Amino acid sequence: MLTPSEKFQLIEHTIRQHQLKNQVSFLCELAGVSRSGYYAWLKSAPIRQRKDIEDEINIELIQFIFQQKKEKVGALQIKIILENDCFVELNHKKIRRLMRKYQLIAKVRKAKPYKKMAKATQEHRTCPNLLNREFNQEAPGKVLLTDITYLYYSNGQKAYLSSVKDGSTKEILAHYLSSSLEMDIVYNTLSRLEEALKQGFHPEAILHSDQGFHYTHPLFQAKIKKLGITQSMSRKGNCWDNAPMESFFGHFKDEVDYKDCNSLNELKQLVDSYIEEYNNHRYQWGLNKMTPVQYEGTEKLTFFN
Repeated sequence: MLTPSEKFQLIEHTIRQHQLKNQVSFLCELAGVSRSGYYAWLKSAPIRQRKDIEDEINIELIQFIFQQKKEKVGALQIKIILENDCFVELNHKKIRRLMRKYQLIAKVRKAKPYKKMAKATQEHRTCPNLLNREFNQEAPGKVLLTDITYLYYSNGQKAYLSSVKDGSTKEILAHYLSSSLEMDIVYNTLSRLEEALKQGFHPEAILHSDQGFHYTHPLFQAKIKKLGITQSMSRKGNCWDNAPMESFFGHFKDEVDYKDCNSLNELKQLVDSYIEEYNNHRYQWGLNKMTPVQYEGTEKLTFFN
């Protein structure tokens, strides 16, 4: 269905092409628009031209960011990048309008169906869920979220990425990539977490995971206890109980061409590069338009005041 503006444009084109100046009323009635509306549309032509020029200037910036991020960012992320990197203020609704107008469609993963969310509420715990989805407790280092995801690369070879994410700052504090699902993948991740938190763990630190065999293993649980960390687990089969960690893995798989890697070493370099970018240069709406590292600094100031 055509918009009134598109109908006015069609009427104007028809009149000009066929010299039907005396048929305005007839054409407006035929198109289902008012005669006064058509003349008001004609009168506003200079304003539309000015807006079109502004749109052309703005879309150049939007297209540059969109292409730079490999067509994997939406209007909100583009808005934050424009503000922080280009010092340009643009309403996110205008960015969406321009993206639709110029057919810039972000490559994103499909949302999970609501039926799966409903099924995920079934109770089955092997360890208390201490968070109950309260991931952000306004204290850096207090809530530590961890999980493992698989990555297929180089003609179907499989690698596994283990990561730890700060629930407050959304920073990826530690990660480890392996070709094996042996227990070493979580032990190495834990060692890197210790190295990252040089000032020690939060006195009320919680490590939250799913009920996978890595996290229920007696030796792993002993290591966690020795570090003074309290362990928490999602309900069985309930990915929503660890949603921020799942979200990070989802963004990674959307935005990184990891399937093109030819070796595990190449994949490691790609993972390292993405996480460095994510922590230090990815502005996030939920972090007051700051990066995780920037937000961590402000959170620590607030926490210690």
